Amino acid sequence: MVIAADGEQIGVIPLEEALDHAAEAEMDLVEVAPGASPPVCKIMDYGKYRYRQSKKAHDSKKKQKTIKLKEVKTTPNTEEHDYQFKLNHAKRFLADGDKVKVSVFFKGRQIAHSELGMKILDRFIEDLADVAVVEQLPKKEGKTMAVILSPNQADKKNEGKESETTEQ
Repeated sequence: MVIAADGEQIGVIPLEEALDHAAEAEMDLVEVAPGASPPVCKIMDYGKYRYRQSKKAHDSKKKQKTIKLKEVKTTPNTEEHDYQFKLNHAKRFLADGDKVKVSVFFKGRQIAHSELGMKILDRFIEDLADVAVVEQLPKKEGKTMAVILSPNQADKKNEGKESETTEQ
């Protein structure tokens, strides 16, 4: 099946004849649907076609949101105000669609009381339960203990549905 440059269907013709049509129009014969039966070819400027394809790929890549991993650092003896401040930062990161790594750093002999760090991580998980899900459970690595939280996917879906209903 051959399609002319203006979109008109020429029909099923031999390859040599299709190439002659393309040469007369000073264009290229491009196979656009090789899996079809019969294969579909179009007479077009191949350079322009490649340029448009690359522009489409570039635009779709630009629209994709890259998810970043943001880190909130704390210690086992973090005071309440500092905890709330870091919690608000984590909420903002999650609202932006980024993952959050909550790290508790132990200094000196604090590592002997790793249960204090676990309490802080559990508190973060509990306080962020409405906006995040645990992606990686709390894990101890050297003098740090960390948990990775990712944005709650159900919230994103609900936000999209709510905005659709308010527009109608």
